[in-house]
Amino acid sequence: MAFMVKTMVGGQLKNLTGSLGGGEDKGDGEKSAAEAQGMSREEYEEYQKQLVEEKMERDAQFTHRKAERATLRSHFRDKYRLPKNETDESQIQMAGGDVELPRELAKMIEEDTEEEKDSVLGQLGNIPGLDLGSLKDKAQATLGDLKQSAEKCHIM
Repeated sequence: MAFMVKTMVGGQLKNLTGSLGGGEDKGDGEKSAAEAQGMSREEYEEYQKQLVEEKMERDAQFTHRKAERATLRSHFRDKYRLPKNETDESQIQMAGGDVELPRELAKMIEEDTEEEKDSVLGQLGNIPGLDLGSLKDKAQATLGDLKQSAEKCHIM
């Protein structure tokens, strides 16, 4: 019961007080955005230009970082012969197309490739007449044949 009275009378009281105090608020609303921030119009326009320039710089840096990451991912895709990703290529093109890896990452990749060259598998690539691609294809075909014969086995 108290709720109904409050809603019926409360709404009317808000309307009444709103119309009485409304004249004072209109004077504050007439101020421009520059005056509200305590600046002259020219200072405010310069401030807005600076904000836009800073935002553009941040966006450019962000796009460049995204392109660096995409370059790194595409490098690893090439290295491990994985399928290429179109989004990475588009990110690289959006940044200008000529994006290099950061020095630290490039140094880490060089160290990894040196370690791989020193390993036994890295030395296999140096043997003349040995095609690792064909060996990989043969191994995958053999593995596929083993899986098929295992499915046909009635004991398992």
